[in-house]
Amino acid sequence: MNSLEKHANNIRKNIVKMVANAKSGHPGGSLSATEILSVLYFEEMQIDESNVDSCDRDRFVLSKGHASPCLYATLAERGLLREDLLTFRKLNSNLQGHPNMRSVAGVDMSTGSLGQGISAAVGMAIANKVDHNEHRVYALLGDGECEEGQVWEAAMCAAHYKLDNLCAIVDFNGLQIDGKIQDVMNPCPIDQKFAAFGWNVIDIDGHDYEQIRDAFAKARACKGQPTMILAKTIKGKGVSFMENNAGWHGVAPNEEQLAQALKELEAND
Repeated sequence: MNSLEKHANNIRKNIVKMVANAKSGHPGGSLSATEILSVLYFEEMQIDESNVDSCDRDRFVLSKGHASPCLYATLAERGLLREDLLTFRKLNSNLQGHPNMRSVAGVDMSTGSLGQGISAAVGMAIANKVDHNEHRVYALLGDGECEEGQVWEAAMCAAHYKLDNLCAIVDFNGLQIDGKIQDVMNPCPIDQKFAAFGWNVIDIDGHDYEQIRDAFAKARACKGQPTMILAKTIKGKGVSFMENNAGWHGVAPNEEQLAQALKELEAND
């Protein structure tokens, strides 16, 4: 197991522990985004303990804010989060079900109302252009989130202002709380729609580290356009009984299920 795989596996273990301990949360879409956040925080973004409270660094917006377990676990794995992960969703904890930029270092935007995060990321990218700040802005969206009209207003704005310092990633696991995205309110083809709005679009396997790395490199090299990476993923990735199961969108595992999940993940150590 290489270092990125180890980080991702540790993040997955913490995701299921956090959600199980809280008896609530969103494991499915957190587990599907783990490789993406691992590459972002350990290779792609300029962020560390010395600049976590500064504007002089790359920024990340978790537009699908319900996947906060993945963000918290990644920040902890990166050494940027000091709070006890097992306080997740507890009364008076800073680690609430949706991330709060006012209480957690490294959280760049309070998110949860779907569609608003990508809009905030567009604003950050515009501000960096105005301020001649060369740092980049990244945003992770859910595929079900792309059913929100506000996403497309943000997409239009980003292309209009030629925000080549903005990279959005769509976690395309094909499922949302009520089932398959095509059955609930079909947003597909998501990649062609972003392309029609004027974005540079890259399709990848969202669990393949080399493809993720290559996509981020291509995004950095693209000038005059924002980039959208459509990352095909598996909801609940890494836990057999959660994989490709919409029922695990927002349900916590019980003690027996947690033990099984950890046994499977620990077998990868």
